[in-house]
Amino acid sequence: MSSAATDATQAPEKAGSSSASEQNKRSPSDFLKAVLGRPVNVRLSSGTDYRGVLACLDGYMNIAMEQTEEYVDGQLTSKYGDCFIRGNNVLYIASQRR
Repeated sequence: MSSAATDATQAPEKAGSSSASEQNKRSPSDFLKAVLGRPVNVRLSSGTDYRGVLACLDGYMNIAMEQTEEYVDGQLTSKYGDCFIRGNNVLYIASQRR
């Protein structure tokens, strides 16, 4: 087998592995679209957590949630039907299993 034939057989494997890793990469925007309508945990800069269903959000990271529970230091403190969180207070958003 010549070296040209060997290179030709190895090239598709390299191309396939790089495209597979590109498919696994997701942008923050992709994540947010995927969790719309699903349970999330929103951590504020103050350390307070809000757990509920992500109803909508905008480009400023302002968040509207439904069936929201407020947790301070891991303890449930309040329950809200609907909740609006101003984006500049948000530390992160994580998906949650219910």
